[in-house]
Amino acid sequence: MSSPHESPLPDTADPALRSDCASCFGLCCVALPFAASADFALDKDAGTPCPNLRTDFRCGIHTRLRERGFSGCTVFDCFGAGQKVSQVTFGGRDWRGAPETARQMFEVFPVMRQLHELLWYLSEALTLPAARPVHAALRAAREKTEGLTRGGAGELAALDVPAHRDEVNALLLRTSELVRAAVPGRKKQRRGADLMGARLKGADLRGACLRGACLIAADLTGADLRTADLIGADLRDARLAGADLTGALFLTQAQIDAARGDAATALPPSLTRPAHW
Repeated sequence: MSSPHESPLPDTADPALRSDCASCFGLCCVALPFAASADFALDKDAGTPCPNLRTDFRCGIHTRLRERGFSGCTVFDCFGAGQKVSQVTFGGRDWRGAPETARQMFEVFPVMRQLHELLWYLSEALTLPAARPVHAALRAAREKTEGLTRGGAGELAALDVPAHRDEVNALLLRTSELVRAAVPGRKKQRRGADLMGARLKGADLRGACLRGACLIAADLTGADLRTADLIGADLRDARLAGADLTGALFLTQAQIDAARGDAATALPPSLTRPAHW
């Protein structure tokens, strides 16, 4: 899955880690809960179909989600977990046609999503030359994670996901340290920091650790985020106009979709500039 030009992100042509809604039974629209907020227009319990979900498992307001108050749906990414659960774990049996599968299918989907997210990060880490000292361990972790995704529904539902995430995260953290060590100068350590609304316009954040940082509505206009570790960072409504995110570590499409950039925002080659920018 490595890019031939050592891209900092996994190969976007790989369908296994990309959402394929046409092969999914609308699992994100059913299995997950909604809370009425700026992201969702209504409350919805886990396991309850969204009222906008059609009988063919398509969204009835797909082209109008933002204007109808469902911007949260536009930034969700299952990393291909939806089609994996629908077509592999449950062998193409949908929860409407086989209602006895519904409860377990909805339990398994969030587990599969976390495993596929880890596969995305592990695949990216394996493209990074600076991480070669841990490539063997990363490959082993990816093989183990892929093996877990092939388990039966009962095995997946019973999986200790936090324990597995901790195991993988240790490798991803080491990967981040190895890559960022090549950036000259002192790197900012803002892991898990509350930077909501922070004024970071033009900031030099090269090689910074922003893992899990809250950057909601932060002003990152023109900021240099090259080789910054952004795994788990909340970029909702963050202003990225003119920012340089080339080479940013563990950045996902969902994070970019949730932010506000412009034509001058420099993105990694494997991410797509959102249409609403």
